[in-house]
Amino acid sequence: MPASIPLPILPNLSSAHVVVVGDLMVDRYWYGDAQRISQEAPVPVVDVERVEDRPGGAANVALNVAALGAQCTLLGVVGDDAAAHGLEQTLTAAGVRCEFVVAEEFATITKVRVISQQQQLLRADFETTVPVKSADEVTNRLAVVFERAEQDGRRVSAVVLEDYEKGTLLDPQTLIARAQAANAPVIVDPKHKPLSAWAGAAVVKPNEAELRQWLKPWPADADLPAALERLRQDNDLGALVVTRGSRGLVVADGAAVPLQVPARRVDVFDVTGAGDTVAATLAASMAGGLAVRPATRLANLAASIAVTRTGTVAVSAPELRALAEVEARSDRGLLQLDQLLEFAGRARDSGHKIVFTNGCFDILHAGHVAYLEEARALGDRLVVAINADASVTRLKGEGRPVNTLERRAAVLAALSAVDWVVSFAEDTPENLLRALQPEVLVKGGDYTTDTVVGAEIVQGYGGEVAVLSLVDGVSTTKIVDQLRGG
Repeated sequence: MPASIPLPILPNLSSAHVVVVGDLMVDRYWYGDAQRISQEAPVPVVDVERVEDRPGGAANVALNVAALGAQCTLLGVVGDDAAAHGLEQTLTAAGVRCEFVVAEEFATITKVRVISQQQQLLRADFETTVPVKSADEVTNRLAVVFERAEQDGRRVSAVVLEDYEKGTLLDPQTLIARAQAANAPVIVDPKHKPLSAWAGAAVVKPNEAELRQWLKPWPADADLPAALERLRQDNDLGALVVTRGSRGLVVADGAAVPLQVPARRVDVFDVTGAGDTVAATLAASMAGGLAVRPATRLANLAASIAVTRTGTVAVSAPELRALAEVEARSDRGLLQLDQLLEFAGRARDSGHKIVFTNGCFDILHAGHVAYLEEARALGDRLVVAINADASVTRLKGEGRPVNTLERRAAVLAALSAVDWVVSFAEDTPENLLRALQPEVLVKGGDYTTDTVVGAEIVQGYGGEVAVLSLVDGVSTTKIVDQLRGG
């Protein structure tokens, strides 16, 4: 069996040092039962039983960085109030070094959420814009943080700029320049500033709503990767990592084929703070030496953990590593298309060439085995796409397939030459080819290159089409006829 391409493993981050700069806030949760309606207005009355404060905004990013095992310094603006003191205590206990600028006549930004029966009923925000003087002090203090880290032997290995448009990140270009001078890559979680404000950043991570302000008109899904690449180049960015909720992530980083990472199938409970988790995992992974693409895959896994929980949460290194190990063992047998794209993407990240072939493969015989081994030799990973049962019946007639889709897939997946098996309901695999874009399309039998179904698709993006021979005198149809006494 070919060795699988595992998800990247989260590196040991004990020597990595991430500095998070941005808008600080407290996420406050009021929990209680709501079993009656107010007599004053048609609204539920919540009997508050418990109040909980959690780090929010840039503070949540810092908490996630620390939970992943990296050293973390947090820089931002707070008021001289109980919310700020509680925030600092929580973060310090988690191992985060707090570099807070305390602003006079400013209250720490606080968001109150009312929760009943595990549902959010209301959110109330208490906030004002960070004073300009305090934002300038944040910019100046970053240089001090770099100097102190060098003196303490804790060199900064990545910087996160967490922007919630509250006023802390007043001068992004100076912050980026200072990070570049220290050879620390900058990961930006943006809001509404022009994309050009982040020029020079290693990664800018917008969600789809944020991206739409920069990308007009909005392209069709098929054209989105190319549009992202143009946007990346025009704004001097190392990479754009776009989070698209249930559609996963898209990465434009200058590579010929942009990376598309499908979202994991999970029961989404609360998306609050999921973007913070992605930013933190990207930064920590890159601080630990990973490139953008493997770091994005880990960030996707971390987000899938975060959205299954209530409120802002920190994903720990042990649980992220455990999930990565489980996912790495799941690439055998019959795959869904999004799973196939994920595994193929990992293989390409490792420089592997994808070979694709298709057929009914109803009764596997020696001719099939020899053909698949020859196809596998043309690249590093072999995808076998098989017709769904109804499609086989349309092509081969009543009584076929002899073996169901699941049985055919199980036998194919057991062959050492086959890496992945996927099915298609149509009579041709053209839609699969467009989605996967294999480097090599292989077909066997009495075909010529120009008569192979899908050849024009593969050749259109620069792929190769190969026609292989089959073992003479062996075919599924002949075997079925012999069994039926034909």
